[in-house]
Amino acid sequence: MLKGLFQKISQLFTGRGRVDEAFLDELEETLIESDVGVHTATRLVGELREAARREGIETSEQLRDRLVSLMAGLLQDERRPLRLAPEPPALILVVGVNGTGKTTSIAKLAYWLRGQGKKVLLAAADTFRAAAIDQLELWAQRVGVDIVRHHEGADPAAVVYDAVQAARARGADVVIADTAGRLHTRVNLMEELKKVHRVAERALGRPVDEVLLVLDATVGQNSVSQARHFAQALPLTGILLAKMDGTARGGVIVTIKDELGLPIKFIGTGEKPEKLAPFNPQEFAAALFAD
Repeated sequence: MLKGLFQKISQLFTGRGRVDEAFLDELEETLIESDVGVHTATRLVGELREAARREGIETSEQLRDRLVSLMAGLLQDERRPLRLAPEPPALILVVGVNGTGKTTSIAKLAYWLRGQGKKVLLAAADTFRAAAIDQLELWAQRVGVDIVRHHEGADPAAVVYDAVQAARARGADVVIADTAGRLHTRVNLMEELKKVHRVAERALGRPVDEVLLVLDATVGQNSVSQARHFAQALPLTGILLAKMDGTARGGVIVTIKDELGLPIKFIGTGEKPEKLAPFNPQEFAAALFAD
């Protein structure tokens, strides 16, 4: 899934001999072209330059190994994959812009949690589009979980509140709440999302366990802008990166973690329920430069 995401960078190291300033400058430029942000790319290459000087690194192969190590360290985060309260029900709020793969990602997350032995209930709190409610219900049937839904146009906060109460009554371990797709630049919609979060915390009597932002890996640096806006409105706890397939612009993973401090919790590819996995920094970093 991750193999070859940084193909240009991998090719840059192939057949190169000694490390020099021209090579480091070219590496920085290639990182930026691979959707690693300018600030992050500059910092990584600066650390590589310092390591080469301090440790006497002379070959491109040695430098590649050090870059893999730096990326793995940058992406490491103890908050992966999920932090769920021991007293059920846990609640995961899922937010994101329409078109990012949010609804499909919710279904895949429910499927993954079922595989961990959890009883899952979905909350169809995207009440502004009847199609969104119906789509989530179809996914609930497909992955074998319960769902709480209201009519189109209902108060989304009320759906989440009712889902938490239903989870208690039915003995569910985890509630995953869909929310209406937000254009991150629309202030009124973000304010409504804040209301959903407040009501969710009142229903639980404690903080929400996870507030996950679904981002589309194929849109590159635009996803960093989305993450910044959502982080201003909500206490985001992590990222679920969708559409991480062969066309994905993988450098954005590094930038999100470096610039925003948000852990990448899951990555998904394809439409099938099983196409979701907890993010593993070591595997990711090693696969970046695989042939």
